[in-house]
Amino acid sequence: MKILVVGAGFSGAVYARECAEAGHHVEVIDKRDHIAGNAYDHVVEGVRVHKYGPHLFHTSNNRVVEWLSQFTDWQPYVHKVRAKLENGELVPFPVNSETVQRVLGKSLETLPMDTSVDADDARGYLIGQIGEELTELFFQRYTEKMWGMSLREMSVDVVRRVKIRTDNEERYFPDDSFQAVPTNGYTSIFEAIFEHPNISIKLETPFSMDMEKDFDYIFNSMAIDEYFHYTFGPLPYRSIRFHHNISEEDQSQGHVTINFTDTGPFTRETYWHNIPQHRISGQKYIHTVEEPCSYEDNAFERYYPVKTSDNRYANVYQQYKSEAKKVSDRMQFIGRCGTYQYLDMHQVIMQSLQGVTKWLG
Repeated sequence: MKILVVGAGFSGAVYARECAEAGHHVEVIDKRDHIAGNAYDHVVEGVRVHKYGPHLFHTSNNRVVEWLSQFTDWQPYVHKVRAKLENGELVPFPVNSETVQRVLGKSLETLPMDTSVDADDARGYLIGQIGEELTELFFQRYTEKMWGMSLREMSVDVVRRVKIRTDNEERYFPDDSFQAVPTNGYTSIFEAIFEHPNISIKLETPFSMDMEKDFDYIFNSMAIDEYFHYTFGPLPYRSIRFHHNISEEDQSQGHVTINFTDTGPFTRETYWHNIPQHRISGQKYIHTVEEPCSYEDNAFERYYPVKTSDNRYANVYQQYKSEAKKVSDRMQFIGRCGTYQYLDMHQVIMQSLQGVTKWLG
């Protein structure tokens, strides 16, 4: 069959490679001028930089690790984050017992928890976990910047991803057995995935409905609401403006990621040279500061689907999903934008492996 894959990120790459291995002819298109989607990285002034924010691979799914390992070697890396207080002090994040002791001078077990607060939204859930003061300091301000709404409006699922610790565990992903970064970067993974005689790639090529007649089947990772001309209304996303700074001095204090707890416009900064295999040559230092915004204010760059406590956008997505079933004989929507889900890399890969296996079967 002649297959079109829309999007050269992880979801599109998995579908393209598996279909090519099965003997189909695959054309991959992407509206950007590079492959690898949001995982794209490149070397600037001798330092490897992730153009769209830090991508740090972690999973306990052996199938995902085995599949990716066909295309890359790995460098072990355990991610740790610090949060910067208003006085400039850096404390562990997610919140653990050391964080509580250094901020409040007491143990987590002694904090007054109000479990009577409605836990159907993110604020109620967090207050029941760490109390009101820590919720305000580490989550409320960050959430307002990151999502443009209060914790009361946010789904519990968003904050539940950040584990609260009652011990001194500092790892950001303590439950994942495999944590690493690709030795030669993420872009090299995609180069290897797409290196197949049955795969061709066209960049700077947005999807057009006129293309549908030229292919037997399409795997489409574009925004599903855009495809259906926003019939049921737009599905909103948060976007990020990335401010990349080059300097002669190392200001990282040895850390990779630092979250900001203030009320300013920025959420976090990343120092790339402290990640293994990211200082390639030279003596420059590059760090990236992130400024969240609406996707409408950032050329419709879609990064994070918005999940609310009342599920209003999830309900809109279900309407688009129903429409998608009507074209399932010739097209399937995939990936974060195609399925309007907040997914990590390993989740995208696993979802795609399951989806393409089912389709090929």
